[in-house]
Amino acid sequence: MSRRLSDIPTGSVERDAAAIQELLQYSDDLQIQDFGRDCEQVKLMFFDTLTDSQSIHEQVLQPILQKPGAAIADCLPAASVSTVQTLSEATSYLLKGYVIVLLTGQQDIVCIAAKSSFTRSVDEPVNEKVVRGAHDGFIENLNVNVHLVRKMIENRQLTVTYYTIGRETQTRVALLYMNNLANKQVVQEMEKRIQAIHADSILGTNFIEEYVEDTPYSPFPQLLSTERPDRVTANLMEGRVALLASGAPTALIFPVTFFAFYQSPDDYNSRWFAGTFFRLIRLISFFIAISFPAIYIATVAFRFEILPSDLIIAIKQSIDKVPYPPLVEAFIMEITIELIREAGIRLPSPLGQTIGVIGGIVIGQAVVQASLVSNIMVIVVAITAIAAYVVPSNEMGTAVRLLRFGFMISAATLGLLGIVLSFTLLLIHLCALESFGTPYFAPLSTGKWRNLKDTIVRFPMWKMSSRPVDATPQRNTQETISRGWQPDDSRE
Repeated sequence: MSRRLSDIPTGSVERDAAAIQELLQYSDDLQIQDFGRDCEQVKLMFFDTLTDSQSIHEQVLQPILQKPGAAIADCLPAASVSTVQTLSEATSYLLKGYVIVLLTGQQDIVCIAAKSSFTRSVDEPVNEKVVRGAHDGFIENLNVNVHLVRKMIENRQLTVTYYTIGRETQTRVALLYMNNLANKQVVQEMEKRIQAIHADSILGTNFIEEYVEDTPYSPFPQLLSTERPDRVTANLMEGRVALLASGAPTALIFPVTFFAFYQSPDDYNSRWFAGTFFRLIRLISFFIAISFPAIYIATVAFRFEILPSDLIIAIKQSIDKVPYPPLVEAFIMEITIELIREAGIRLPSPLGQTIGVIGGIVIGQAVVQASLVSNIMVIVVAITAIAAYVVPSNEMGTAVRLLRFGFMISAATLGLLGIVLSFTLLLIHLCALESFGTPYFAPLSTGKWRNLKDTIVRFPMWKMSSRPVDATPQRNTQETISRGWQPDDSRE
């Protein structure tokens, strides 16, 4: 590779240091220290905001001064030393937390690692709590996150590939997969999409998700976001691929299906029938969250006669005092719920919980007494809000909340027929979606009922001898006869 003449060190420490300062825009946190060594002038350059002063003193200055006659690189541990031949490479190392050493008459620049570390501890994920199982969560340090996964999979087939994207931010990204399990085409496709990103800034996995997903205009997430290393590990062992980025405490998993967003690590940490029961509860919550207000609107506006006679009287007395149609009622309450939710997130934790509880009770009671909303509508919206937050994935929960408004408008204009049409369009959209070549609504859209073992229900572990087909693994078998010790085993 050809080097620009102005990018080559001159051997004069003053001129080279000045050139590096100019490249770094004379930043105030760039420190320069001068000292002499065997009649040579030496300059150390480093960012005091990226390096550890104790490491510089113990691992750089002391070894250099204790061996006055030796070459700089020979004084230091080989693992922490690199040598570069251009000023731009030296600035790159400075930005990574290295110390660079300029010597009189030498064009090679020695770079020594002395990074400071200000990472938070590995705590339980705030957004993905579990009752049983591991309580580790990803943090904002990429190396720590990769370490957490490697600690759970001590296997030489676990492959990590690094990329740097973001022209200005230079964000490090890691692609993790089991080399003997993951589909090579999926890995290559993601590599191609990552390398196609030409953006100035990449500030997390959410940025990457928007650049690489198949259908960016769909309301449904097509990559599973998680803060849990054990969830990443389980998906890697099924043949899926994970993507991590520096500065982000989340991982993206692909390819995935719609039903992956309704699965939780608790499903596998509890007995299989309990896991199946709670998974079914979550799937039922999807239908409640998306259609319950719409069904109420369609019923009271078009089909009052389908209600029991006793209930008709109660609902009639409730809605007669409200001066506008049920759709307006529903919008008022839904928007109020969203406002309380947003306020609860932005406020400090103790205040947020207080605002959520008091705001919900006070506003709900006040709007009913003022005849702005019927008491039945308050109950409907409250049940719907609870159902929307049952989803283990925040991205899927957001999609469900947004789709609910479309269902309500359809119900207000066409009644129950509008709900049927909305569900039909939703089903067509889900069947047409793909996640890196995998049908998003599999196995229902593909008709491969054998894969229902770990989608809508959760079969016992010893019954799931094959990996999910939607992960497109290289090898399907994941378990053989693990209960062979039982003579009357009823596996077959």
